[in-house]
Amino acid sequence: MTLVAGVDSSTQSCKVVICDLESGRVVRSGRAPHPEGTEVDPDAWWRALQRAIAEAGGLADVAAVAVAGQQHGLVALDAHGEVIRPALLWNDTRSAAAAQALTQEVGAEELVRRTGSVPVASFTLTKLRWLRDHEPENARRVAAVALPHDWLTWRLLGYGPRGEATRGPELGALVTDRSDASGTGYFDAATDRYDLDLLERALGTGAVTLPRVLAPEAPAGRTPDGVVVGPGCGDNAGAALGLAAGAGDVVISVGTSGTVFAVSDRAVADPTGAVAGFADASGRFLPLIATLNAARVLVAAARLLGVDLAGLAELALAAEPGSGGLVLVPYFEGERTPNLPTATATLSGLTLASTTRENLARAAHEGMLCGLGAGLDALRAVGVRERRLLLIGGAAQSRAVQAVAAQVFDAPVMVPTPGEYVAAGAAAQAAWALTGERTGWPVALAAEPTPDPRPEIRARYAGHAAAVAANSLLS
Repeated sequence: MTLVAGVDSSTQSCKVVICDLESGRVVRSGRAPHPEGTEVDPDAWWRALQRAIAEAGGLADVAAVAVAGQQHGLVALDAHGEVIRPALLWNDTRSAAAAQALTQEVGAEELVRRTGSVPVASFTLTKLRWLRDHEPENARRVAAVALPHDWLTWRLLGYGPRGEATRGPELGALVTDRSDASGTGYFDAATDRYDLDLLERALGTGAVTLPRVLAPEAPAGRTPDGVVVGPGCGDNAGAALGLAAGAGDVVISVGTSGTVFAVSDRAVADPTGAVAGFADASGRFLPLIATLNAARVLVAAARLLGVDLAGLAELALAAEPGSGGLVLVPYFEGERTPNLPTATATLSGLTLASTTRENLARAAHEGMLCGLGAGLDALRAVGVRERRLLLIGGAAQSRAVQAVAAQVFDAPVMVPTPGEYVAAGAAAQAAWALTGERTGWPVALAAEPTPDPRPEIRARYAGHAAAVAANSLLS
């Protein structure tokens, strides 16, 4: 039996799955946590990857491996391959002012024309501008810029700081793929080219090494032990591969963050900035919106009500649709879509009658999913047409999430069998790099909630969300 491995180096943890090449069946797996926070020493990711690989039984019998990772973050390296400062993660909003400045300097429409997206605080481009403005000495030391998955792939290939890697600090060995490159803010997925002028505008210099962008099936090389290494990809692109998503599939992922994305045969350009014109990991495109507030909304509500997530779901299911008029706009950590980095959450519609534990629990579910529903509308506005919605992520298995999703979304909702789809997508890419052929691993469904559209829920939420946005922009 030939085995391939896939890695999901996410915000919270590193997951490794080792799969049978022929069927995609997970043979064994491992996991290790990542530190909390919005900036992390990349070496913590490397140590977590080693622990997760060890827990999964190692790679001695594995033919190929690939890494999918959290998008956008900034890993800045000096000329010796040393990490200059802790990596700034996608959810670090300190670069919000930098994003606004770059958009004003270049123009939203021009940025969309050149890169497919309007940068927000998540993008690498904005973090480079922040570094230039706030840590100029560190900015002057930058010799190479990598993303989390790029850096981990580099380390797997045997490269790294002197004394820590068998092949040394060769910056020219850095590689990436179209999906992750498209989230930097200085790469055009339509032409597959870096925009070095934008890079220089952000950092102050364009004379840095950027990872070489590989084709979806192109091996990045081999580990020092001879394991084929795939190019890797961004986490959402990895999930699309793992789900075998195709035309008409819109994926809604409810994890630490929320994402709504679709595989498309054409590049998408949205000058409003709501939809990012990313690439996927198969040679096509992945128009996407992301929210900062997803499953953590449920965690906060459960903590407030003194229950676990299962208890929160039971409370939510005991309330009527609409939560008795309660509306939660859940911008607990600011928000990315809409772009409101300084916004806070609001709970409206409180009366003596409506203020119940059940209504509060349901309002948390409805608010989280209505935010994602607004993202679905944004995809539709740029021409995406869905056949079905695939609901994934840890929260997708909740009966309350499934029931509310069937009311909030006006399209068929399907819930795939629980699985590590980002890691599975990376394993599928590893198989592609090994054999030269894309896999066709099947994906089973765990649930298909009965459609029960309640447009009044979305309409009420939209009004409250617009008011929050207006107040946030005025403050």
